[in-house]
Amino acid sequence: MKPLVCIAGPTAVGKTKLSVELAKYLDGEIISADSMQVYRGLDIGSAKITESEKQGIKHYLIDDYPFDFDYNVVRFQTDAKKALDLIYSKNKLPIITGGTGFYIQSIIKDVDFTRTGEDNSYRSFLEALARENGNEFIHNMLREIDPDSAAAIHPNNVKRVIRALEFARDTGRAISEHNREQFERRSPYNYACFVLEMPRQQLYERINLRVNKMMEDGLLDEVIALKDAGADRSMTSMQGLGYRQLLAYLYGECTLDEAVDRIKLETRHFAKRQITWFKREKDVIWLDVSGRGTEELMESIVITLKEKGIINA
Repeated sequence: MKPLVCIAGPTAVGKTKLSVELAKYLDGEIISADSMQVYRGLDIGSAKITESEKQGIKHYLIDDYPFDFDYNVVRFQTDAKKALDLIYSKNKLPIITGGTGFYIQSIIKDVDFTRTGEDNSYRSFLEALARENGNEFIHNMLREIDPDSAAAIHPNNVKRVIRALEFARDTGRAISEHNREQFERRSPYNYACFVLEMPRQQLYERINLRVNKMMEDGLLDEVIALKDAGADRSMTSMQGLGYRQLLAYLYGECTLDEAVDRIKLETRHFAKRQITWFKREKDVIWLDVSGRGTEELMESIVITLKEKGIINA
């Protein structure tokens, strides 16, 4: 089985810096498993890695799509597999880095995404229900037939809610059940998935500080530019944290201070959901990063990789 390393964990925990240092040490290249960094123009709000931060390490799946593209896990899996093939062809070690657990699992377990038949009439019906009755209405529909998916999907992520409802109608099964079966598949990779963690309060403080820094760095101007270029709240990219809250401000639905407070609150909630996701996974390796320097963390990771035969001892 081919070697694979994953650096995962909640937002603001320190994945980016550690993954770059690891790639430098292990002669690796990085595949981003972030559902927002794949979009061009979403730089500040997605905490996208800068060229200087890359330190010469090749990164994949960053800035690959325009903001109006409907990116999803199926597309990610296809793109990531192409990147993996390219990295292996260079005899380098692929390192998947990000906080989107579903994306990471789609690669680790080589999930088979059953394609349901196209039924535009049912999709249009669901979209109309959401417009007329609100996003919560169709989210409640999903909760009745697939509570696990409803718990994992935010009500405002209308496209994912609709996909789950479509799957249930077309197959007679909950998509969460299908996904669980897929995650039990044996991985085609010899992999190690490290999930970074720190005390919850410390993480929340880091999130609040990061949001303040994003605002100082011009996040509002970034959202204004995207809106002026045609971005609207129906787009998958504009469901991202920071973007939907500031769009609400620009549409006059709240004050700027209220929008910033919502970004902080919803980002903390998002981090909690990320942690919950990874805690459900049986084979991840938790790595407490609080009070530990990069060299110490690297040493711990390298020891584990050698024990698993992912890299040579």
